[in-house]
Parts: sequence; structure tokens; C-alpha cells
Amino acid sequence: METFHNPDRFMGDLRQILSQGRKRIGLLVGAGAPLSIKVDSAGNLDDFSGAPLIPGVEELTRVALSNLDPIQTTAASSVRDLLGDKANIETILSHIRLLSQALGQAEINGLNGHGYSELSKAICKAIGLVVGPNLPKQRNAYSELISWISGTLRTNAVEIFTTNYDLLFEEALERARAPYFDGFSGGASPFFDPVTVAGDDLPSRWSRLWKLHGSIGWALEDGNVVRGRGRDATQLVYPDHLKYDLTQKQPYAALFERLKRFVLTPDTLLLATGFSFRDAHVCAILDEALAMNSNTAVFAFQYQSLEAENAACRLAYDHPNLSVYASDGAVINGIPGKWRPGELPKNWQDIRATFWGTRRAGDPSVFLLGDFSHFTRFCALAQATDLSNVTQAVKSEELVDVQKGDIDAG
Repeated sequence: METFHNPDRFMGDLRQILSQGRKRIGLLVGAGAPLSIKVDSAGNLDDFSGAPLIPGVEELTRVALSNLDPIQTTAASSVRDLLGDKANIETILSHIRLLSQALGQAEINGLNGHGYSELSKAICKAIGLVVGPNLPKQRNAYSELISWISGTLRTNAVEIFTTNYDLLFEEALERARAPYFDGFSGGASPFFDPVTVAGDDLPSRWSRLWKLHGSIGWALEDGNVVRGRGRDATQLVYPDHLKYDLTQKQPYAALFERLKRFVLTPDTLLLATGFSFRDAHVCAILDEALAMNSNTAVFAFQYQSLEAENAACRLAYDHPNLSVYASDGAVINGIPGKWRPGELPKNWQDIRATFWGTRRAGDPSVFLLGDFSHFTRFCALAQATDLSNVTQAVKSEELVDVQKGDIDAG
């Protein structure tokens, strides 16, 4: 017998949780977040014909490997071919760094250990160029998410765990003058402080921002990991935290331990957005922590269909406290089913439009929150009581932005 899930029921419950500020909430944000923001050639928001602010992992992999010298290209292509379907920029980097440590003066594909170390640096430099754009100045998904985070009096701080290297969250938080802690302390050369990362000494109004895979702007100086070195600093973009020496291992060990402790804390909710669930390190932590703590929940908002989101679904089948919300259906309590909205309750039409509708004119209606922009708008509107007025105001402001763009272009 086919199972159906009613999105109204689950999103009504979630909307209430988001509006209250009492529950311990975390966000797990992947590469699909900046992918949902479209900009023009000048970096201005352009939802109609713009390109993604930062491309997805596949395009990032292509670009990062496209501007190497001929010998480096041969070596990187060989590594990519060896890894097969699992090859993306992060797995390729991990393998290249293993070769740099293991080879010494021996050569493979024309490069010795030092050559593979230089190849790693060249790839990281290319990554920095791709993930370095500034956040658009216009209101966007990141600013709407920060509006929700900072607009509610909270018992517990919101914790943002991201595998992205960009500085978009930092920019959004600072534009809103919303205080946050990212594991670093200091002014001239902010240093990583694992003791404070492990504790909860800061006020709840300070958000926590944890960069699980490192970040542009991080650097290793005199044996210490520091930040604030600009977008050209790419040395610590995705270091393989399991294979580096103790000094470089520490930031990542502490940050992944923070994710584990968060999921192990009773009565917590982790909302995953733009995350593919193909990161072995993150999924291993979720797998273990969800098995150990049945009093926590993970909601995974996925852009594609259930069939295409098999990595997230596999984890949800093993752990009933992980729910997958895909475009055409969901896995809830370990049971997959297609979406079937119910009869519209009173005053519910505008609320339903925040999570259910068409992506493009002429397409069938789908669950929308797998798109980071729709997800952040849903969060930002969680406390709105009259969405019809809010929606009209948003449309009016967007129309003004479009008209202003036409005037500027003229």
C-alpha cells in the first residue's frame, strides 16, 4: 500500500518551533546554499537570468582543475580517474596530499612528493578564486536567515555548521551587526581557541559559526591556526583533518567534536539545507550520534526527488529521528511516501505558499524548502501572522529593485 505524507502538518509544526526561540536549533549548510543565489556579472542579485553566486561541487571541481600546468593536469586527472565516481575536489585533494606525504623523491605521473604538495597549493588557490565572491548587497537568502536568527529572543544560541569555505555567513552576520563566535579569539591575529569551542560560556544571543572544512582567510602561522588573512589565504581550505599533523588537525577535530556534541544533546533540532549527505566524515558523526540519542532530530531539506537523494534517504531509513523532505516526497519515521497536501485549513493558503508551489511557470507544484532561498524565507516568515501583507510587501520591494536595476542599466 502506497504511503502519503501531508506537508501542511509537518511544516505547521516546524513553523511553530522556529517562531518560539526555546528549542536548541542548529543548521547544517552545504554547497547548495550559495548555489541558490543568482547574480549578474557585477555581483548584483539577479533571480531571473543570473548565474549561481558560487557553483556546485561538480563545477567547482572542473574549474579548480582547469588552470593547472600540463604536468599538474596529468597528475590530477590520473587521481580523478583512480577515484572514479567518488571524485570531487575534496576527495581529489585528500588523495593528492597523501601522495605528497608518501612519495618523497619517487615520482608518479611526473611529480614527486614536493610536486604533489605544490599541486595541492595550486588547487587550493583556484578554489579560493571560485568561492571568494562577496555577498550581494541586496536582501538575499543569507540576510533573511540572519534576520530569523537575530530576530528572536533565544534560550540557546543557534549553531551553524557549514562545509563551505566562503565568507558569506560572516558577511551576513556582520552586516546585520549580529554577534557570533567562530572558534577564533583576538584582534591582530585571531587564533583558534578549542577550549571555548568546547564550552558554552558565551551569551545565547551570540550565534556559533563552525567551518567544518576550513575557510578562505585561515592560515597557519608559527604553529597556530589564525584567520583574517584575506581571500587569498587558502592554505587551510579542506585540510584532511584525519591525516594532517597534530597542529593542523586540531581545528577540525574540535569542530567535528562540536557537531557530535550538538547532536548528542537532548531535545535538539538540526536543520540540513543545501547538504548532499555525501560527506563521509559528517555522515559518520550523524550516524553515530543519532543512534546514541533518540531525543534529537535532524530534518534534511533536499532539492531533488526522493529517488535522487538516496544518500540522505539511506541514513533516514536507519534512523527514524532523521527525516528527509525532498521535492516530491519525504522519509518520515523511516517510511518513504509521496507528498499529498490536505484540505486547506482556514487562513492557511499564504502559509502553504511558503513551502509548496511551482519552481517555474507551467511546472507541477512541489515541496520548495529544498531550495536554500525558499528555506530561509520560510524561517524569516515564521513569526509573521498575516502573510498576505508580508508577501505583498516583499513583491513590491522586489519590483522596486528590478525597476531600479532597469533605470541603472539605462
